[in-house]
Amino acid sequence: MPNLPQFSGVLSFIGLLVLSNVFMTFAWYAHLKNLSARPWWIAVFISWGIAFFEYTLQVPANRIGYQQLSLGQLKIAQEVITLSVFIPFALFYMEEPFKMDFIWAGLCLLGAVYFMFRS
Repeated sequence: MPNLPQFSGVLSFIGLLVLSNVFMTFAWYAHLKNLSARPWWIAVFISWGIAFFEYTLQVPANRIGYQQLSLGQLKIAQEVITLSVFIPFALFYMEEPFKMDFIWAGLCLLGAVYFMFRS
C-alpha cells in the first residue's frame, strides 16, 4: 500500500479545510442574520475573531495539501469545499430557498475539478 500516506495527507487536508470553511462561512455571513441591528464595526470585530480560528485550520491544511497537490488543485478543492459548506449554511442556517443555481454551480466546479486533476 504505497499510496496510503499520500491518501492520508489529502484526507487531512480535506478535513481541516472543511472545518476551516465552516468558521469562514460564519465569519463572512452569519452577521447578516445575527448582528444586522448592530453597527457594522461590531460585526467586523466578531468576524475577525471567528476568522482567527479559520486561519488556524486553513494554514496547516494548505501546507499538508501542498505536499501532494499543486497550487491549482488546492484552489479548486477549496472552491468545492466552500460550496459544499455554503449551500447547507444558506439553506439551514440562513433559511434561504433552494435554487437550481446551486446545482449548476456545483456542476461547473466538477468541470473545474476534472481539468485541474486530470493527468
